[in-house]
Amino acid sequence: MYYLPRDPGSDRIYARKKHSCYGMGLGIMILDEVYPGFPGDVRNASAFPYPIQYEIIRNVDIQRLVFEEDKSPCLAQIIQAAKNLEQMGCRAIAAECGYFAYFQKEVAGAVDVPVFMSSLLQIPLIQQIIGPQKQVGIFCGAKEALLPEHLINVGVDPNSNIVVCGGLDEYNIVELQNLWYANVRPEIPTASYLKVEEAMVNAVKDMVKRYPKIGAIMLECTGFQPFARAIQRAVDLPVFSWGTLLDYAYSVVNHRDYYGHV
Repeated sequence: MYYLPRDPGSDRIYARKKHSCYGMGLGIMILDEVYPGFPGDVRNASAFPYPIQYEIIRNVDIQRLVFEEDKSPCLAQIIQAAKNLEQMGCRAIAAECGYFAYFQKEVAGAVDVPVFMSSLLQIPLIQQIIGPQKQVGIFCGAKEALLPEHLINVGVDPNSNIVVCGGLDEYNIVELQNLWYANVRPEIPTASYLKVEEAMVNAVKDMVKRYPKIGAIMLECTGFQPFARAIQRAVDLPVFSWGTLLDYAYSVVNHRDYYGHV
């Protein structure tokens, strides 16, 4: 496969409204936390085949976004981060955590580029492709924190064909708790890939056993997708994640050309 040295459609270039840089890819808003992510985690840029630009949402951490009952104080900082990424020149905007679903409508209304605030945006599509007799198995970080509002704000009926399990509360994945929970996180956050993979695979296998009508897995958390392939091998089901959403998001704003022959 051969590629031309430049896009022949770029003979003449034009400024875009509010864009300072060009040739950009996805802008990703991340929480104001300090911990590492394995390749495939949205926090780790190395595994993505397109440009990633990060923006830290100042003073918005896991506790405030996920567990605080009143999430409204987070909105202003989130919108400002989205606008910063738009002004930088990002073609689409995403976020680090699936629980950003809570703010999907507000952020999409605040900028002029497509916004993908949560992996959970894929659920209505999954429901259509697996049919109403099967269930979407949502494997999230904390089941207790996934509210009906998170689902409603990305177009999901909380009473539809979904089941929810929590990796950190129901299945007690300690390695990830040690990364993400400030009250147990060590001074130097660390985690073992192999231990997390084993725990993730066992948890989702158990989930599918408990709910045999599951027809597809939805991995809510950005830290879960490094293990999506291992999970898929174990349960032999379609697996959706932040990775599938980000690949889609990039493709809709930077559609590829087709090279081949007939």
